[in-house]
Amino acid sequence: MLVQFILTFIVLVLLRYVSHDWSLKKSVRIAGPKPVPVLGNVLMYAGKNPYDIIDFVSELRNKYGNLFRVWIGNRLALFCTNVKYNETVLSSQKLIRKSELYKFLIPWLGDGLLLSTGQKWFNKRKILTPAFHFKILDQFIEVFHKQSNIMAVRLRPAANGSLVNIYPYVTLAALDIICETAMGTSINAQTDADSAYVKAITELSLVLTGRFVKVWQRVDFLFNLSADKRRQDRIIKVLHEFTTKIIQSRRRELMERGGAKVEDEDPADIGTKRRMAFLDVLLQATIDGRPLTDREIQEEVDTFMFEGHDTTTISISFTLLLLARHPDVQEKVYQEVVDIVGSDPHTPLSHRNLQDMKYLEMVIKESLRLYPPVPIIARRFTENVELEGKTVPEGSNFNIGIMHMHRDPTLFPDPERFDPERFAPDRTMEQSSPYAYVPFSAGPRNCIGQKFAMLELKSTVSKVIRNFRLTSAGPEPKLTMQLTLKPRDGLYIGFVPRA
Repeated sequence: MLVQFILTFIVLVLLRYVSHDWSLKKSVRIAGPKPVPVLGNVLMYAGKNPYDIIDFVSELRNKYGNLFRVWIGNRLALFCTNVKYNETVLSSQKLIRKSELYKFLIPWLGDGLLLSTGQKWFNKRKILTPAFHFKILDQFIEVFHKQSNIMAVRLRPAANGSLVNIYPYVTLAALDIICETAMGTSINAQTDADSAYVKAITELSLVLTGRFVKVWQRVDFLFNLSADKRRQDRIIKVLHEFTTKIIQSRRRELMERGGAKVEDEDPADIGTKRRMAFLDVLLQATIDGRPLTDREIQEEVDTFMFEGHDTTTISISFTLLLLARHPDVQEKVYQEVVDIVGSDPHTPLSHRNLQDMKYLEMVIKESLRLYPPVPIIARRFTENVELEGKTVPEGSNFNIGIMHMHRDPTLFPDPERFDPERFAPDRTMEQSSPYAYVPFSAGPRNCIGQKFAMLELKSTVSKVIRNFRLTSAGPEPKLTMQLTLKPRDGLYIGFVPRA
């Protein structure tokens, strides 16, 4: 009798859960694939891998429109390329919590600027803003010049016109740049590509991306039982040990100098006596009157490392690919650079030189439109949100399709065409909304490092163009999502020395 009662009770609970689950799914009146009870749309993900994500999303968008939903169990996820809806979310001072999928990054990045929210995020944003002061950015030009020059030297033996995968070269240069600017040291990635740190960064991105498409691994309990979890722990240990060592060394150096602050430095001395790194700003910063702990500093340094090398690698590589495909645009870039600094490829660039490269900036912006390094960003709603009569319940994950929005013909006519003139000063007003073009996100959580990134992109791309003429390009790369946009099989261009 007791067994029968227990079984009946379990059945009633399950029926109640299924009924509630089904009512919840029917209450959200937004188009999307038909869900099944309990599982939702989980079965759609069977057999998918990171290489399928962009095409998968494109197919759903073509079928269900610029706002559609999927159910992962009883968790609602929306995908949006509607500019008005995206502006509502991105411009909000309250809807700043990252999607729950970002939690996969917590073991690596902790509660740094990318992942924190509320007052903690506000405090971090405030103390990090001085790290991007123009006086500090100005001294990094020397780093950009040095590391891009090493890349040019490494490229020269392959400069015979044959197609070369440019992506690995740019990746290592970007790693050296972000290490030297963020931590004040170089890992010499370009001359030691087999370093443990370089390998760990690459391997970890694959593990983390796997959790997006292996839906069962989104459940921490199941992921913790997997070989991928043990692999992730091993990789993160390598990354954390490296940054911890650098932080401790830099802290000792700061103490030996008597703890001089950034504002105490003579601007004339910066870059000659000692170059400030982002790490130095963190070591000198305080929250509520106390200095940051080593762990808090490590979270921000790891965040800089992640966001600062991967995204710029993508931007530089795709810009070079597009210049190889469009020799007329490439020639205009080259002539602009020559007009500003002359034809000697070894002449160092100044901050002013880079600011004067207006046409190159238009080229880079158009490249970022076609190939935004972060093609999808996401928020988790902490309250019900109204989107023109559509109620999106609290707890939903809201995904903003930047890449798909950038290629929407209603926003950018002939969107597949590479046209830097879209960003000419007299044409930028043609954009229907400032939220139609958001490669660096927008609103209160926009990218804090976008000025740094643009300077690095200009410096590195111009260095390549000053040294080489890009003569050919490989086929359109197969795009994949590995936290950021990636070319599955590399990016191939042919180039020859200019002199």
